[in-house]
Amino acid sequence: MRSKLKRIRGFALVSAIFILVVLAALGAFIVNISTSQQIGSALDVQGVRAYHAARAGIEWGLYQVQSTANYNFSYGTPVVAVGSASANLRHCRGGGTSSTDSFTPAATTMSAFVVTVTCTETTDGAIGGPTIYTIDSTACNQPLAAWSAATPAVQAITTACPNTAPTSNLYIERRLSVTF
Repeated sequence: MRSKLKRIRGFALVSAIFILVVLAALGAFIVNISTSQQIGSALDVQGVRAYHAARAGIEWGLYQVQSTANYNFSYGTPVVAVGSASANLRHCRGGGTSSTDSFTPAATTMSAFVVTVTCTETTDGAIGGPTIYTIDSTACNQPLAAWSAATPAVQAITTACPNTAPTSNLYIERRLSVTF
């Protein structure tokens, strides 16, 4: 009778250890899933912020083209007469056929992003057709930093998106393009 009781007690100990190991593994699995869900949710929020930063870049680029003095008769000196404005008098920022600018949005929720806006102007000069503008906006949270020689003695860091070699795997980027 005593040997039967010892065998039964030993079996209970093995069962208890097995249950503890299974419960610990289940707990670790739940923590892992919960952490993955939190990271996924945070990346979704950052993705929406990047989208809105890129959209702000599109709006800024559109404003730069639309505010050309010869196109919008309410600007400029002398004032362009009503009816004298021409859609073909608009230009990308700086008056050229293309321009690229980068900025950080002023909104605190988007301040972690850099927005690079490129405006390209294509004119059908052969037949006097309309000018086509393409505005590309890229927002990212890890911009590419490059040295540019502003003057021979001074160098400045410029940042731009997209970054082809981000430093971490939490790189967020959104691109938008508008053609008009």
